[in-house]
Parts: sequence; structure tokens; C-alpha cells
Amino acid sequence: MAGRAISPAFVTGGGGFAGRHLVQRLASGGEAPLAPSRAQLDLLDAGAVRAAMRDRRPATLFHLAAFSSARLSWDRPGEALHTNIQMTLNLLEAVREESPATAVVLISSGQVYGQAEELPVTEDAPLAPPSPYAVSKVACDLLGRQYAAAFGLRVTVMRPFNHAGPGQSDEYVLGTLARQVAQAESAGASEALLRTGDTSIRRDFTDVRDVVRSYELAAGAHPGLYNVCSGNATPIDALIDLVREAATVPVRHEVDPGRVRTGEAPEMRGSHARLTAATGWEPEMSLEQTVRDTLDWWRARAAPRAHSAG
Repeated sequence: MAGRAISPAFVTGGGGFAGRHLVQRLASGGEAPLAPSRAQLDLLDAGAVRAAMRDRRPATLFHLAAFSSARLSWDRPGEALHTNIQMTLNLLEAVREESPATAVVLISSGQVYGQAEELPVTEDAPLAPPSPYAVSKVACDLLGRQYAAAFGLRVTVMRPFNHAGPGQSDEYVLGTLARQVAQAESAGASEALLRTGDTSIRRDFTDVRDVVRSYELAAGAHPGLYNVCSGNATPIDALIDLVREAATVPVRHEVDPGRVRTGEAPEMRGSHARLTAATGWEPEMSLEQTVRDTLDWWRARAAPRAHSAG
């Protein structure tokens, strides 16, 4: 179970979707995490990263910064691979050389499993990355575990499956559904027309606030490799139904052939049994709440004078 002190904490990617929620969570617990922006610390600059670790020597390093789009990684595979691998290598080297007592929490991805043969997916499943992004995450995952084995670093690798919630961009499925509805509501449209890819696929969604809670708990637990997931596979059709229930205008749906991706796994569902055994973590927020909160977040941006940002 968790128990090790994680303060002071250093968070990379603190301005990103999950990073903002993690920083907020740590701050609400009395932590004052350091989360430098890209302008303040270039993680591709090995010297700058070493200096940061030497100056700060944090108790815990949460590494969330990444080239995070699987779709864009097909257009920019070299950038995805170089960015993710080099940043992770620089951080691990900096910890090894300057702050070896730091506990490192590396954020990998459930995408490393690809189209799994057996469900639910456990941490022992074969790795079959389906995109350059996923390949880069496999490499980072393995680097972290190699540095733990070779140099005795305290490294924990987290493999989050699909996570969603307020603050998520429209690059991802719930974000784009919520944006389309919020814009239709703001415009006074008679209906919201949702355009999506294949809605028969089933994905394992977890609220981002539950996800970052797992990161905090895992930082204080025994180092290991952990899936972060709900254990439930939700069809995109069902997600659309939840958005429809939360909308204030009628919602119509169309499949856009341009958004249909070939080779997608029909179902993905993970097991969080190992994480639960190590930390007691279980998802707490319902998917209905996640949908409502995400839609409210997009409403605040579609019509800032009509809706409270809080």
C-alpha cells in the first residue's frame, strides 16, 4: 500500500490535460509541485534537465510530458519517436547522475498492447504497438525499467488506457463530442450534429481525475508496472447516448468516413487488479459524471459570458 512521502514533487507536462489535473490535485493536498513550462525547461536539452535535477532533487518526478497524439504520429513519426524517447532518456540520466533517490513515475500508455488477444489486458500481455506514438511509449516504458534494473533507480511505469474529463481537447473522442454539442448550444442551433468515426468499437474510459489520483498513490507504493483503467469496455455509441442525455438540444449522429480508422481493435479493456492490490486504487467517478463535466467545460469556452468557468 501507499505510504512513502512524495513531496517535493516535480511534474513534467504540467500544462497538459492530465498534467493540469495532477498539479491541481497535489496542490489541493498541500503540495507545491514544481511544474516548469516548456519555455522554462526544454526537456530535450540534456544539460538543462541535469541542472534542474541537481538544483531541485525532488522526492518524486512525475513524467507526463509527451508527443501524445497517435493520429499525428503517423504524419510525424520521427518527431514522435525522438521527442518521447529523448525526453525520457534525459530525465532518467539526470536522475541517475544528480538525484538517484528521486522516485520516478513514468507515464506510458495502454496503447502499447495494441489489439490484445485476451481481455481484460494485464500487465503481462505481449506488447504490439499499433502506431509510432505507441512504439515510442514502448521504448520509454522499457528504458524506465532498464534504468531501474541497471542502476537501482526507483521507477514506476503507469499504462493509462483512455482517459477523459474536463479540459480534454477535441483531438479525443469525448472532447470532440462535447465540443460539437457545446457549440451547437451556444449558437442556438435546433440540433447538434455529431460526426464521428466507427462507433461500434469499445474502449476502456477512466476519468482523468481518477487517473491522476492513481499516479499520486503509485508514487508512494512499491515501484512496479501498473495498468490504469476502469475494467469496462464502453461502445462509442453508448458514449454518444450519454452526451445526448446531457445536452440541452437534440443530438443527431452521423459516421464520417474520413474519421474511420482502419485496423482499430474492436474492443479494449484492461485490468487494474495489480494497481488495486498495490495501492487500494479503484475508479470512483462514473462515466456519466465525466461526460457532464466535460460538456460543461466546453460550454464555458463556447459561451464564456453565459456559463461559469468554474
